[in-house]
Amino acid sequence: MELTRRHALAGAAGIAAAPLLPALPANAASPVADKQAPSFYRYKVGDITVTAVSDGKTVFKLEDSFIPNAKRDDVNAALDKAFMPRDMVTIWYAPLVLNTGGKLVVIDTGNGALAKASTKGANGLFADNFVAAGFDPKNVDMVVISHFHGDHVNGLLTAEGTPAFPNAEVLVPATEWKFWMDDGEMSRAPAGRMQGLFKNNRNIFEAGLKKKVTPYEWGKEIAPGLTSVETVGHTPGHTSYVLASGSEKVFIQSDVTNNPHLFATNPGWHAFFDQDADVAEKTRRRVYDMIVAERLQVQGFHYPFPGLGNVVKDGSGYRVVPAPWNPVI
Repeated sequence: MELTRRHALAGAAGIAAAPLLPALPANAASPVADKQAPSFYRYKVGDITVTAVSDGKTVFKLEDSFIPNAKRDDVNAALDKAFMPRDMVTIWYAPLVLNTGGKLVVIDTGNGALAKASTKGANGLFADNFVAAGFDPKNVDMVVISHFHGDHVNGLLTAEGTPAFPNAEVLVPATEWKFWMDDGEMSRAPAGRMQGLFKNNRNIFEAGLKKKVTPYEWGKEIAPGLTSVETVGHTPGHTSYVLASGSEKVFIQSDVTNNPHLFATNPGWHAFFDQDADVAEKTRRRVYDMIVAERLQVQGFHYPFPGLGNVVKDGSGYRVVPAPWNPVI
């Protein structure tokens, strides 16, 4: 049926002549949300299900000491290029949960319950999101630790100081364990951050876990499908992993880089928390050249959540291309 101009004008006139109806209240209005949904993301590596579980993020003011060998203007230019606020740094955290079919394995544990309270929920969210993802801490078989910084080990304990995964074997890098448990190294630690790390690690591993850990070596399969890889510099025993099942692999890089918009793009920049910055840079370049050459997917603990991506060479640095979200597992 053809709509003519006459019909359209007649219809408009009818609408204009109709009495105005009173506005009715919306009965289905939703309350304004004040927080995100639980943050976790699943994907498969062969027969292994990987769940990235967000622990939240930290945002802080950029200080010149954060990257001591880079100019502030250059750091801000990198932030601008990534559409991130100038003079501010964002660090994300994403521990992993592996379901191998026979074992439930956690890799790193986030900032812990005390951080959730002190940051008002900005981070320390791993335990909550872990449960929201359908996991029970009592069912964890193994907890694998990459290195002994607080954002990786603090979640080993509850707010009450008891083991957060009471039935799990806790695996730690042998070199990392030797360093942080050495009384001589602790006595020589510079005042400030390093002394604080020693104190925190002794509290977790001695007071909390009673030294019930299993040290592991590099180049070994330490959990089903999970092989440890030496990536030192960030700490003396810093460890990454290759997760493999069937023909599929993912490189779990731990802290080879921190925020990739800064440290993958500029691998020569030295973060203040790299214990041996020169070695950390050499490791970063070596690892990322390998990842590019082998076209490995990468899971980054400090990448924007959920942290899965691919790496390409980009000028004198590297660029992380986030993996597209997949609605199926």
